[in-house]
Amino acid sequence: QDLRAALLGKRSDDVKGICFPMGPIGVIHSCFSTRNGTPRQPLLVPLARACLVFDASRVPPACLEGLEGYSHCWIIYVFHLNTDLEKLWKEPSRSKLKAKVRVPRLNGETTGVFATRSPHRPCPIGLTVSKVEAVHGNMVLLSGTDLVDGTPVLDIKPYLPYCDSIKEATVPEWVMADNVLAVNSVSFSDAFSSTLADCWDSLEPRKLYSSPEEIQTLIKQVLSWDIRSPSQRKQPHNSVQTKDHMTNRRSDQEILQAEEQPDANANEEMVVYHLALEGLDISYRIDDNADVTVDSVVLLPSGIGKNNKTRPCSYTMWKDMLG
Repeated sequence: QDLRAALLGKRSDDVKGICFPMGPIGVIHSCFSTRNGTPRQPLLVPLARACLVFDASRVPPACLEGLEGYSHCWIIYVFHLNTDLEKLWKEPSRSKLKAKVRVPRLNGETTGVFATRSPHRPCPIGLTVSKVEAVHGNMVLLSGTDLVDGTPVLDIKPYLPYCDSIKEATVPEWVMADNVLAVNSVSFSDAFSSTLADCWDSLEPRKLYSSPEEIQTLIKQVLSWDIRSPSQRKQPHNSVQTKDHMTNRRSDQEILQAEEQPDANANEEMVVYHLALEGLDISYRIDDNADVTVDSVVLLPSGIGKNNKTRPCSYTMWKDMLG
């Protein structure tokens, strides 16, 4: 009542200093171990799975009754990995918000932040849609997700085709240029499948996929889109020294740095990039014709994708519910 009275007492145009009692009600356990490689939009990677686990102390399982009757749901979440979160929290007036951001589909050209879905926003809140595969207790299995592992969730709502799908909607021409980020082909090295099979046996038991073959299909779907940053696409050879991709000796920090700074191979001109996915470090190259070659795979160090160890759900839990 005190909060309502305080809000009613403010002028409608005075929004400074207003706070609302909101907090995460659940967490995403996703196949995407880091930001790099996480799809830029939902449903682009149909096989991208995530398990949304609700906080049982705030969300009783009865809240999810009936959700299984919907094919898709909206998810409202926090961009918790933004590098400017601390500034927004401690000194919002000095956070130096960028009014214009670089857009991948515009090859790095800028436009107003509210004309994009950039995660760097005045309020770092995201909205996405996912397919509801199954509901069990306080958990929801999702697919087609574009959420990184550990994402805090604020709310979910069912997708309603009759009002959420707008046939007359229009968008700028650059948004329609899907082929800008689509690659020409994705192929795998001769040894990749057998190496992946060896890694599969060593993965944490709580994985979201049924077999190495399914993981390989996921990798192909993810890399069917150019996941590199605009700066990487413009200057692909400005990179760091080569590392041995067939060993598992790289530190957590090296893995994260490799996503922003790819490896220059001393014996080849092409650059090796990295994708962290479901506990795996996948190395790949992309040539000037947008043909992707996936070279090798090793297990990620324990510090990357560590939520896999404590993931409360796995494929074996859901397999009987999947179509």
